[in-house]
Amino acid sequence: MLKFNSFYPRRKFLQHLGWASLGILTACSTPRNNNTDKSKPVKIGAMYLLTGGFATYGEFARDGINLALAEINANGGINGRTVEVIFEHEGDPVQTSRRLVLEENVDFLIGIDSSGNAEALVPTLPELGRVLMVTHAATPKITGELCNQYIFRCSVNGAQNATAGADIATKASSLKWTTIGPDYAFGHQSWEFFQKAVQERKPDIKFLEKTTFPKLGAEDYNSFITTLTDLSADAIWCSLWGNDLVNFVRQANKFNLFAKFPVYMELGAAMEVLTALGSEMPIGQWVGTRYWWQTPDTEINRNFVQKFRDRYKTYPSYNAQNAYVGLHLLAAAANDAKTTKTEAVIQALEGREYEAPMGKLTIRPADHQAVVDVTWGKTANSTDYPFPILDPIKIATGNSITRPANATSCQL
Repeated sequence: MLKFNSFYPRRKFLQHLGWASLGILTACSTPRNNNTDKSKPVKIGAMYLLTGGFATYGEFARDGINLALAEINANGGINGRTVEVIFEHEGDPVQTSRRLVLEENVDFLIGIDSSGNAEALVPTLPELGRVLMVTHAATPKITGELCNQYIFRCSVNGAQNATAGADIATKASSLKWTTIGPDYAFGHQSWEFFQKAVQERKPDIKFLEKTTFPKLGAEDYNSFITTLTDLSADAIWCSLWGNDLVNFVRQANKFNLFAKFPVYMELGAAMEVLTALGSEMPIGQWVGTRYWWQTPDTEINRNFVQKFRDRYKTYPSYNAQNAYVGLHLLAAAANDAKTTKTEAVIQALEGREYEAPMGKLTIRPADHQAVVDVTWGKTANSTDYPFPILDPIKIATGNSITRPANATSCQL
């Protein structure tokens, strides 16, 4: 008969009981990742958008992972074992991850670009018994109400990015706002968190009921731009990203939208966007990102940018940096744990501090969310680059824009 020890927290008891039950349920179906044979590689399954209109994001992530992979293997791999990465288009992430675990017997999972895909995948992780290091998908839910022991995020989430944007927006004179964003989890969450953060800072700002949410992957934005132009808004919050944002900007230029309204583009400083638009990107607009290669001015960042440029002849995007950091975090945790066993690696990741190219980050133990600084800036022309840069640059400190752990609804 099981009894509670009065000195042993009930939460910990239930957590350990949950681990035991999980082991019973999955032992027959899920391969264990405790192989210590140094002749066999450590396998990591990477899932990104590698085809379609957002493939540049997945390609940048693959480049970042391959750079990290070369460094990790050059330094002894994981516990003396060579590391291999298997790349898959995330597509149906549940089926893809199951195949990677059950057929390829990967030790860890990394990736996910789409917030919707991340929300679908995270609840299945206990069944798979593998750590997933999310490097892109920004939905706060996966380190919030959907969290579990297996999910970690080494990148900025949507709430952090929107809060950093709100810090800047509330210093302007704009009093009436509307939005345009993709019609799925990320777009709606972005608008929700932006409104909340703005109201906390400047309660007299108003938000129009009329908003625009084109479907993800839309190509024609003319009707949405016309709607925005006809509204009585003072400014626009834009959470479009990737090819959607590129198409929107090109079409909005024809309507002279950026001369009529300031448009705060949450992910406008992504290299995937800036390099695609070049001189078509409007100048003097506030844009956000989850890493900007010019900051911070540290040796770690300078070395990363130089190595990336030497290898790929371009500047790293935030998705490249995030994926690079995610793989290094998994390898460092497994090396410190001296095993690839899931439970030990989870313990080694919780509370971990890491000096990344983007600056110091901490994996918060309570919800496995990275606490890290966020970069915004104004688009500016530069004769040194074939795309706009950020000038000025504004840095929001991680602690100032990250919700307290007890406000995330995460229960680990």
